[in-house]
Amino acid sequence: MIRKFSAVSALVLLAWEGVAAPAPPDTTNFPPKMQSVPLYGGAAIPNSRPGPDEEASANGSWITKVSRPVIQVYLPAKAKATGASMVIFPGGSYAGLTFDFEGTQQASFFIDHGIAAFVVKYRIPSDQTMLDRSMGPLQDAQQAMRFARQHAAEWNLDPKRIGAIGFSAGGHLASTLATHFDKSYVDNPDHVDLRPDFLILVYPVISMDAKLTHMDSRKDLLGADPTDAQIRFFSNELHVTPDTPPTLILHAADDRLVDVDNSVAFFEALRHAGVPVEARLFQKGQHGFFLMPRDRWQGAIMEWIVSNGWLSPVSSTSVPARAPGSG
Repeated sequence: MIRKFSAVSALVLLAWEGVAAPAPPDTTNFPPKMQSVPLYGGAAIPNSRPGPDEEASANGSWITKVSRPVIQVYLPAKAKATGASMVIFPGGSYAGLTFDFEGTQQASFFIDHGIAAFVVKYRIPSDQTMLDRSMGPLQDAQQAMRFARQHAAEWNLDPKRIGAIGFSAGGHLASTLATHFDKSYVDNPDHVDLRPDFLILVYPVISMDAKLTHMDSRKDLLGADPTDAQIRFFSNELHVTPDTPPTLILHAADDRLVDVDNSVAFFEALRHAGVPVEARLFQKGQHGFFLMPRDRWQGAIMEWIVSNGWLSPVSSTSVPARAPGSG
């Protein structure tokens, strides 16, 4: 008869036989296991219609029909932890999520530099699953910021050093979060601040104006015939204020999918509002930056994070007072 023993049974057996059991591994130098939890916990998902879960995935790299949003938590090894964290929004034209390359791979990059990462599997706009398809992603983005700040003490994170990064349409979502934080579109009874402390946009969609936008992203978010009010609300270059977070923008001039003028327009709006902003506009790289070494653009991200002090504790006297987002 073949006997199967669990790891615990084996340790007990070794101890019983008088053999010293091996010590558990020291996890100080190793990151904890990733945690994946429903974004809204046990609460109802706002702005949703009842229906089956039809989410589909190609090996986790491309995910479609997300109607049950999830947040994945990646924490760095204790020996590397800086207390900073990043909320990550993958792109995908609001038709799906490029979840591996623009989500989990980026989380691994950040935790390797001591930065905790929260990868958001946000809802894909759909009239079948949402009462208002345009608002679902923003609600999920705000909830992700609430989640990160609510759990900051639990994971030894600094609630004043939580950034947001978005890629392509995820850059549109991140910039929407960063320009529409004063009004909460999710339940926020404890008035958690919904504003990212800093913002990184990578080949982002910014505007919904037909002269500038990526039309597939606009159609998937707003539908085929959006109103002027919807177009204006989601054209984020129009909503920059002095309270918009300090921002880094990365884009390639030869991007044939999302016009680099999206980034230029946001840069100009930030500059005129007096918001600290830096843009790295690469000559070549196309959409996705597949024509350049990854360390070139990821290195630019870390250089900006370090030079702006986001890896160091923020002094309360150096941070201007501002009101948190309304509940």
